[in-house]
Amino acid sequence: MIIDCHGHYTTAPKALERWRALQIEGLSDPARTPAAASLKISDDELRESIELNQLAKMNERGIDLTVFSPRASFMAHHIGGFETSAAWSAICNELIARVVGLFPDRFIGAAMLPQSPGVDPATCLPELDRCINEHGFVAVNLSPDPSGGHWTSPPLSDRHWYPVYERLVAHDIPAMIHVSTSCNACFHTTGSHYLNADTTAFMQCLTSDLFTDFPTLRFVIPHGGGAVPYHWGRFRGLAQEMKKPLLTEHLLKNIFFDTCVYHQPGINLLTGVMPVDNVLFASEMIGAVRGIDPETGFAFDDTRRYIDAAPGLTAADRSQIFEGNARRVYPRLDAALRARASATSTAGR
Repeated sequence: MIIDCHGHYTTAPKALERWRALQIEGLSDPARTPAAASLKISDDELRESIELNQLAKMNERGIDLTVFSPRASFMAHHIGGFETSAAWSAICNELIARVVGLFPDRFIGAAMLPQSPGVDPATCLPELDRCINEHGFVAVNLSPDPSGGHWTSPPLSDRHWYPVYERLVAHDIPAMIHVSTSCNACFHTTGSHYLNADTTAFMQCLTSDLFTDFPTLRFVIPHGGGAVPYHWGRFRGLAQEMKKPLLTEHLLKNIFFDTCVYHQPGINLLTGVMPVDNVLFASEMIGAVRGIDPETGFAFDDTRRYIDAAPGLTAADRSQIFEGNARRVYPRLDAALRARASATSTAGR
């Protein structure tokens, strides 16, 4: 299988955006706050939004399954307080569950958490549990910066985050460390804030002993890990100065990187520096970069093409990147695929 571990519902029907606009207006005029039931999106609208977009590109590029979550830039945890975020998260997660229900062989869910600046992350746990237990989601997106580019939360190594980690371990699911939009003019959302956060999250883990406390906790750092592969020598050297174990022992049993890197030399670097077991196929399609690369004539985010062409990868390596690593890092995904295969086998007898 070709499993894309990083997809967002960036093509949701416009009714979702209109509902969110009303919710934001309600922060200053409570009378305008919409009820969740007022959002009306039909199954046909959901099908069209997927079939003409993500599913069409998946079929074109030979991607079998996408781990699908709400649109990252729309999470916007900094807007309103916890109640605002909780209502918005629940609505977005419900749409993901409906998409998965309509296309169960092609999508599986990952949850948005109702994070809010200055609020105890433990408040996210009911929504996390609901998405895992009721909807069969296999992961969550966890933002290390709910403030939207101002970085007011403690580092990921702080005990502030431990209630979430305890629940992730209990459910045996990974967290993709993914920020949302930037409301800080210094940081472009997709061009710098995302990549800064990827690098920052890795460094926060490097300087701590987080995985001593949580040896089975797993983080997927997206966008190829930000600056991490490019500056691997710097990180190894800093870890050495801090008297940390070798990074293969200190971090790489728990941290994994996706392939949302949009040119061949970048993928060559990622797969040349990082152990194959730490690289998971992903495209973030349809996402931050949607155009055609004039140097190749192909879409920037057609990342399968880069893995196929990466030098030094064996057929077994590509199998690990495309499928094996995702099934290992996302055990509930593996269980769902095994159950599906068993059901198909039984039905065929």
